[in-house]
Amino acid sequence: MSSSTRKLDAEILGRTTNFEYSEHWIGYAILVLRVVMGWTLFQGGVTKLITYLDANPENNWTAAGYLANAIPQSNPARELFIGMAGNPLIDVLNMWGLTLTGLGLILGALVRWNAFWGAVMMLFYWLAALQGGLLAGLPLAHGWVVDDHIVYAALLFGLGAIGAGRVVGVDEYLEDTSIVQSNPWLKYLLG
Repeated sequence: MSSSTRKLDAEILGRTTNFEYSEHWIGYAILVLRVVMGWTLFQGGVTKLITYLDANPENNWTAAGYLANAIPQSNPARELFIGMAGNPLIDVLNMWGLTLTGLGLILGALVRWNAFWGAVMMLFYWLAALQGGLLAGLPLAHGWVVDDHIVYAALLFGLGAIGAGRVVGVDEYLEDTSIVQSNPWLKYLLG
């Protein structure tokens, strides 16, 4: 084994597993996954923000139309989403949540915090996309149970678990500060 190759031993679901990996390529992979996921969220948020701030109020972005009209009739949470329609707080949380979560991931800042809230947003989007309940097999427009929102939520979970902000990110520097050193619980937000 060369110095840039490591072996990972882990217990997953009661089974011991191990594999060799290249530190060099894993570092690049983590960085690329974090930045790409961050860009996806940032772009989704900033485009909403730009149209929300349009000088012509008729062009302002809002989630109200989607929430009131696009949730499938058979969605088990349809009434919850219809109740959110027209609430300006929902619009603000959506736009700024996507924008700031994406920016944090791109910069590698507060990655665990951002990954958690990004995954929560993705689960809400997934719930809104359901076309039926458990007895219907949790159908979505493009299959059952798993769609892009679940993939994004899983990727965000992985980025947080890995501590992806430590790979060429702001978190790498924040963890060395005296504030974090004297308050180890802050590392749960970083990484």
